[in-house]
Amino acid sequence: MSLLSWWLGRRASWLACRVRTRVLGVGLLLGAALLAAGLPRAAWAQAPQPPDIAARAWLLYDVTADQVLAAKDPDEPVEPASLTKLMTAYVVFDALKAGRLTLQQTLPVSERAWKMPGSRMFIEPRMQVPVEDLLKGMIVQSGNDATVALAEGVAGSVERFVELMNQQARRLGMTRTTYHNPEGLPAPGHLTTARDLATLATRLLRDFPEYVGYYAIQRYRYPGTPAANETNRNLLLFRDPTVDGLKTGHTSTAGYCLVATARRTVPGWGEGPAGQRRLLSVVLGAASENARAVESQKLLNWGYTAFEAVRLSAPGQPVATPPVWKGKQSSVALGRPGGVVVAVPAGQAKGLRTELVRPDPLVAPLQAGQPLGTLRVLSAAGEPLVDVPLQVLTTVDEAGWFGRLWGALRLWIR
Repeated sequence: MSLLSWWLGRRASWLACRVRTRVLGVGLLLGAALLAAGLPRAAWAQAPQPPDIAARAWLLYDVTADQVLAAKDPDEPVEPASLTKLMTAYVVFDALKAGRLTLQQTLPVSERAWKMPGSRMFIEPRMQVPVEDLLKGMIVQSGNDATVALAEGVAGSVERFVELMNQQARRLGMTRTTYHNPEGLPAPGHLTTARDLATLATRLLRDFPEYVGYYAIQRYRYPGTPAANETNRNLLLFRDPTVDGLKTGHTSTAGYCLVATARRTVPGWGEGPAGQRRLLSVVLGAASENARAVESQKLLNWGYTAFEAVRLSAPGQPVATPPVWKGKQSSVALGRPGGVVVAVPAGQAKGLRTELVRPDPLVAPLQAGQPLGTLRVLSAAGEPLVDVPLQVLTTVDEAGWFGRLWGALRLWIR
């Protein structure tokens, strides 16, 4: 065999190769990435069976682990009713974060806002209402009047605000959602899905932690307005101290809907939010206000007991540092900025194993945040449980000309 033939064969081999590194035992993991939200439950050989949920569509999502634990018709188009206000809040929170709006700023109440039917905050055109109070009116009281006042204050008109809502939905990957108003009253084509709502609610929690406390408020009314309608319709806020949101919705055609979320402490994880595991349930089309609360509670309780949360790495820590060729650094850190938590069926947390699947060779430049490789989590018996996509944690720039030349030579020898 000629030297050229040998070299070409070697090159074809490593270009097609994927390195599979098996690490035995959770204790050897220093970092990783989280499971993609859309992973089907069939990834588990024996998936826990969810309880019967009396609703048109539903979904249970482990926010901490980024995993869908169970779902029924998650991509079926449904009317969102006042769950629409989750996107309205997202757009308003984004304006606050960008400095285009302040909580103390007052907004006028237009005739259009004042005349809105359905749930109301009871504000009138003579009022100038602070943004923070309008937010409370929209979130706690589900006030359609407050919602329109916010929409007009952010975008100048309801129509322009709806455009912003749909643009944001596209950016968040809510491919099956279309908005026609900011409050959620029935309108042709005003539709979403359980999966899209889970995506929106999760991004709301992650992107605006400074504002999501409004969703835990049990009672609110604006000074000088009637006391009627001051109680938050999310009954779980009064029944379960671990529940801290999020939003209810109801119309005669949508039925009774609830996106609920809870945080519960995980033994051994430490104190504060870092020691808690968050689940999120989406229940759509239940029969009554009480039914949507009962079914949501059933889902949340089942998720916490049927699945164990396993922390495989701390935030920002690499799961692996494979070699890099032609770079200013000789290796690259692979993992996830938030660290790794995986949810596995109860009883399967002990003796987990992992496999690192990545391209080989890795050639600079590599950018922080770039998707690269997968961590496969297996049970002690070798059954696949979770596939976790990895990212580059720290940028590796391309080396100078001498470094690139030296790297090319080493690759040739390899």
